Amino acid sequence: MTTQVQLEMFEGPLDLLLHLIKKNEISITDIPIATITEQYLATLELMESLNLDIAGEFLVMAATLIHIKSRMLLPPEEDPEEEEEGDPREQLIRQLLEYQRFKEAADELERREILRRDVFVRPFEEQEEMEAAGFEGVSLFDLIAALQSVLERLPKEEVHQVTLEKISVREKMNLLLYDLHRRGRLIFQSLFEGAASRMEVVVTFLAMLELVKIRAIRIWQEERMGPIVLELAAPLGDVHDMLATEIEGEEDGA
Repeated sequence: MTTQVQLEMFEGPLDLLLHLIKKNEISITDIPIATITEQYLATLELMESLNLDIAGEFLVMAATLIHIKSRMLLPPEEDPEEEEEGDPREQLIRQLLEYQRFKEAADELERREILRRDVFVRPFEEQEEMEAAGFEGVSLFDLIAALQSVLERLPKEEVHQVTLEKISVREKMNLLLYDLHRRGRLIFQSLFEGAASRMEVVVTFLAMLELVKIRAIRIWQEERMGPIVLELAAPLGDVHDMLATEIEGEEDGA
């Protein structure tokens, strides 16, 4: 399996930290750094096992978290920098608060744009998109957390298990598109029903991410922490055109 998903289409390390803070229902200004560092590193490990192309900034943040964790484990009298610099989390907290304000401002501008289209311009072809716009967005890290729960339910694989029949990410993308066309919507967990191995689950997940990247499908939750829903972002014929364009671009760049 050689497919890599470029993460610049999704989120960065600060998004991952905000996701973990929200997931743990903790305050940005009082981060339990040991817990967050452990979960951050576990998420990076899963991302690497999925063959996701992790940018260097994720590793820089990992090193920053480990450094802060080591500083906080030292008694104050053994850390002369502590008296001068104060809480070792302070700079990270400032970064997170600033980034959160930026994201909230961007989200507000996006909501205003959707409202403007809804009130002043309402062409028929955009109506379905606007109806879905009120739902909660789903981040890459929401998807990875949901995937982790799927992987944990898989039976332990035998060391000597041999898989005779493999399916490529590209083939899985086509199967997923036809399934969405036939059924209308899919719940995230239902994508993996009948999956016999971790490899099959991973290939399905990567196929879904590729379809999100080219905007062939859209994903949301009807409420925070609710089921993750997938559907086609356009008629199947248009989606196939998007896929063909993507394949041509990959071949030209090869």
